[in-house]
Amino acid sequence: MIAKYILILCAFTIGTSMANWQMVWQDEFNGGHLDQNHWEFETGGGGWGNNELEFYTANRSQNVRVENGHLVIDVRVESYGGRDFTSGRIHSKQAWAYGKFEARARLPSGHHLWPAIWMFPRDSKYGPWAASGEIDIMEYRGDVHDKIEGTIHYGGQWPNNIYTGSGPHHFNVDFSKDFHNFAVEWDTKEIRWYMDGNKYFSVNIDRNMWSGKGNNPYNKNGQPFDQPFRWILNVAVGGNFFGPGPYVTPDQARHWQKHTMEIDYVRVYQWR
Repeated sequence: MIAKYILILCAFTIGTSMANWQMVWQDEFNGGHLDQNHWEFETGGGGWGNNELEFYTANRSQNVRVENGHLVIDVRVESYGGRDFTSGRIHSKQAWAYGKFEARARLPSGHHLWPAIWMFPRDSKYGPWAASGEIDIMEYRGDVHDKIEGTIHYGGQWPNNIYTGSGPHHFNVDFSKDFHNFAVEWDTKEIRWYMDGNKYFSVNIDRNMWSGKGNNPYNKNGQPFDQPFRWILNVAVGGNFFGPGPYVTPDQARHWQKHTMEIDYVRVYQWR
């Protein structure tokens, strides 16, 4: 009986050790243009709910392009659509629930530049933002080159929503100088944030995620983070992320040190 138990235990251990993250989707940006089988443009101005200053175009001024094996999102100082800046914002056509989501990127440098690598629900199953959730893999203020943060938004429809996040987290690097890996691991219990493979924050989602304000959109633990989410990649200009304003002017923006975010790759893994 003991020998049988040992055999069963060994078989379980071997099977468990063989399980690992397996890549299920990727874009290495090795072509000459954005793969529109993978991505769609989001366009428009209007502040995007954050009092942002840019107008996102469908590539009017090469705001989104692929060159030298990188996706480039380029912020331009130009008048368009009633705005003084143009930029790019894209989302993935495919969506996933749970997994490891990793992007390797080099970030911009400049007053009130706001790059983001994040995820948004494909369907608004639990209601309008932020009742159906949001996962911010990486956000960064272009004035502060060594701090990033990760956040989730949830709890109910605005203004009854809440968020949990790392806050600005200091690393001994300049994110505008070199490429770094930004990732989350997301399962039914927890979301974990990593920079270059080092975990720096985690949130328990195996709980009632309601804010306690307004109508409760949830009836199970883990909601709304049990639904498929898409990638979103963008660089905003100004906005509530920097406080109440006033925000950067075109004259100030002409002194930005680096007005692009370059992404080397985007990858999705699932546990197999």
